[in-house]
This record gives sequence, structure tokens and C-alpha cells, in this order.
Amino acid sequence: MFVEKYKKRAEATNSLVCVGLDSDFGKLPSQFTNFQTPQFDFNKAIIDATHEFVAAYKPNVAFYEARGDQGLRELKLTMEYLQTNHPDIPTILDAKRADIGNTNQGYVQSIFDWLGFDAVTLHPYLGKEALQPFLERADKGCIILCRTSNPGAGEFQDLVSNGKPLWQHVADKIANNWNSHNNCLLVVGATYPEEMVQIRQATGEMTFLVPGIGAQGGDVATVVKAGKTADGLGLIINSSRGIIFAGHDEDFADQAALAAKKLRDEINRYR
Repeated sequence: MFVEKYKKRAEATNSLVCVGLDSDFGKLPSQFTNFQTPQFDFNKAIIDATHEFVAAYKPNVAFYEARGDQGLRELKLTMEYLQTNHPDIPTILDAKRADIGNTNQGYVQSIFDWLGFDAVTLHPYLGKEALQPFLERADKGCIILCRTSNPGAGEFQDLVSNGKPLWQHVADKIANNWNSHNNCLLVVGATYPEEMVQIRQATGEMTFLVPGIGAQGGDVATVVKAGKTADGLGLIINSSRGIIFAGHDEDFADQAALAAKKLRDEINRYR
């Protein structure tokens, strides 16, 4: 199961850090410009530099789809490298998929079986019936958007129905109705710690994927206090740009390692 794999890795490394492999081709260090597989080679260098401080890796599929079949090939190469060299590190595809059931079956086969990811981010908007092909995969993680970190999140997520905002309905429904295989997690943004406290109260020990640290302004101490479980776990705290693009050109890997270690140590001060 994904959650158990994550907990085991988090305990082994004493880390809740997830590195977002959002390897924007236009931002890669200059030495990768003429490589045949620049995104993969960059990812490999980041993984080699950061893995000892990391509890998970999370590529966002958009940065690979933007380069067509070459980008998807390099995403596949990245996954094969992780599976061969670091099979104990959980992998998450940030794809935010959602569709009707039979279409989702295609996504399940692509993301879990072809690419080999351990978990994927999902939209809840189409309901449990539509997401059933994902939810039925007890071996994989279904990380469902609840309270996202972007500034405009409240446009729909704050709408009140039956006395509760939409994000609270999502948290309640997933915790009490969708999680029969104990493979559901929630996306809860670092920029909304007060809501995180309420979501933790509603969902018990459920694990949260937490974007919004670093570039988006989320505060580590506040997030850990708001969201950690009694055992000091329960959080997958993601940083993308703040780690993979922490340095420039020749020193990018060393700077990424320093940034990952710094975030791990900062999180651990408040666990």
C-alpha cells in the first residue's frame, strides 16, 4: 500500500520532504541544452543529489507532456531510474486526473501500470463512481484535491452548502465513504493552515500531500503544527522550484541537496 510505503520511507530517512520534479525545460541549467534526454538527465542528477533527504518524488506531468512524446519518454526514463535504484522511495504523479469511469480506466493503466507510479493526484468533482477505477487499486495512492494552495482556491472551495464549505464536504466524504481500501490521501495547501487543522480533525490519521511551501509562501512551522499526526507523520510536504532550481548551472545539484536537507531539518524541528 502507498501509505505504508511512505511511512516506512519517512521513518527510514527521518524526513517528510517530497521533491517535486517539475523540470521545466526552459529553466534547466545550460549544460543540459544539448543533451539527448535533458529532462531525464537533470532529474537523475537531482535524484542522485537529494535522495538521502527525501521521502517521495512528485513529477508534474505538464512539464513532460509539453515536450510531446520526447517528454513522456523522459518521464518514463525517470521512473525506470527510480524503480531500479531507489525502489523504496514512493512516487507520485501530479496529474489531477478526473473523468468518467471507463476513461479513468485508461488513466489507471497509463499512470500505475505503464509509468509505474505509486500514487496520483485526482479531482473529486465527478464523484466516487467516476473515480472507482482509481479507488479500487488498493495497492496505489489516490491523492484527492481538498483545499488547494493557489490564491483563487476559494472561488469554489469556499462555497457553503448545508452550513459547511465545499472543502469540508470533500474531506468528510473521502474519510467516511471513499476510503474503504485505506488508499486515499488529501491535497491540503500549506497556505491555508486554519483549514488544515479542521481537515485533520475530520479525517483522523489520513495523510496529506502539502503543496505551497517555499515559492507560494507556506510556513513550515505552522503547517507541521496544523497537520502532523500523533506519531509525527501524516504529511508529505512538497517543494519543487525551491529545491530543484535552488542553484545555477554547475552547482545546481549541490544546491538542491542543501535545499532538501535544509527543508528536512526545518520540518523536523517542529515534529
